[in-house]
Amino acid sequence: MFDWTLKSPEVLRQGGVIAPHERLPWPQTAAMGVQHVIAMFGATVLAPILMGFDPNIAILMSGIGTLIFFLVTSGKVPSYLGSSFSFIGVVIAATAYAGKGPNANIAVALGGIIVCGLVYAIIGAVVHAIGTSWIERLMPPVVTGAVVAVIGLNLASIPVKNMAASNFDSWMQAVTFVCVGLVAVMTTGMVQRLLILVGLLLASVIYGILTNGLGWGKPIDFSGIANAAWIGAPAFTSPEFSGAAMLLIAPVAVILVAENLGHIKAVTAMTGRNLDKYMGRAFIGDGVATMVSGAAGGTGVTTYAENIGVMAATKIYSTAAFVFAALFAIVLGFSPKFGAVIQAIPLPVMGGVSIVVFGLIATAGAKIWVDNAVDFSQNRNLIVAAITLVLGTGDFTLKFGGFALGGIGTATFGAIILYALLNHERRGSRKVLVADDPDSQATRPWIR
Repeated sequence: MFDWTLKSPEVLRQGGVIAPHERLPWPQTAAMGVQHVIAMFGATVLAPILMGFDPNIAILMSGIGTLIFFLVTSGKVPSYLGSSFSFIGVVIAATAYAGKGPNANIAVALGGIIVCGLVYAIIGAVVHAIGTSWIERLMPPVVTGAVVAVIGLNLASIPVKNMAASNFDSWMQAVTFVCVGLVAVMTTGMVQRLLILVGLLLASVIYGILTNGLGWGKPIDFSGIANAAWIGAPAFTSPEFSGAAMLLIAPVAVILVAENLGHIKAVTAMTGRNLDKYMGRAFIGDGVATMVSGAAGGTGVTTYAENIGVMAATKIYSTAAFVFAALFAIVLGFSPKFGAVIQAIPLPVMGGVSIVVFGLIATAGAKIWVDNAVDFSQNRNLIVAAITLVLGTGDFTLKFGGFALGGIGTATFGAIILYALLNHERRGSRKVLVADDPDSQATRPWIR
């Protein structure tokens, strides 16, 4: 589990891929861990704020959850666990949260989160026991590619609509993703590998010059950093188990399964290693991590698309980097000072980085189609992909009583159901004249 093969610096200079069982030299591995923490931080902090949870608890539990996931999967699946946005709607509904400040009814939400994690872990145990061949039948490349793409596209509105309050902020988002792009194509070696982190720092400096120096926008506020303590325990909260809250929150397990499944498929496509045999373990690890997080006062957790985007950009899939990231997050969870530093990063800069990362996730889905030579001349594949992309991007939502299945969930299950319905051929086929060969007798089924 902890026996990683060291890759030589020469391989790095040549732009080689670092596989899950391999690692960089320890200092570079630690740097990659920092980048993963930065990548997850915006969403992991934003989600608890929207629900009235303590962000430092969320950071701490993301680190602990990632270590749990690493241990349950025997260190074979490179993933980071952070706060899940899937819980926001049901938690707000269960607690009647007003949307600002601490959530006074957080305890009942925590009980529901724990039960959700238990349901999720049970699903994982079933998958681990009976295998994943049925998943392959339900989710061939056309489906998995669409689902992975949707994960990125569904999140696109967050930075574009919610992280730029003014025209200046929008321009700073543009400056940020240009900075990341320039680092990606104009640098080499480890700097290029750390493109997200370096681009973020560069954009933050530019933002500080334009605002604190020239007064063009909202300046960076450093007072929170100066006043925060270096070390301090976050405010833990004990759960309460309310039947109504549990019934409302527990079904989110279905969405977490869909998210995790898509993420593992994306990692499989990027690494070239079939991780299906670890699918059940991944579900169990995520479920147990969610239970532990809820027991301490944290949000439900899920494998993070942001970190998959970082892997896609860097081609470093070493699980060692995630161990370092988890340890960093645990330390930072006990540091109000660091929390203040991260929260001082301008929101438009975080938004610009998010645009890059979410876009990389979407293109990872397209890569699945390309690598598996998905034939879009087949009506079945065309319809499944087209509808899935619009459902997910438009955040198509279906409600079942008090439970709402949002865009990623409807897109995932819609793709699976559509493929199952369309996965047949008409017994007859119609002749199609090929334009270049009028005498051609080629045939093509109506739907394949």
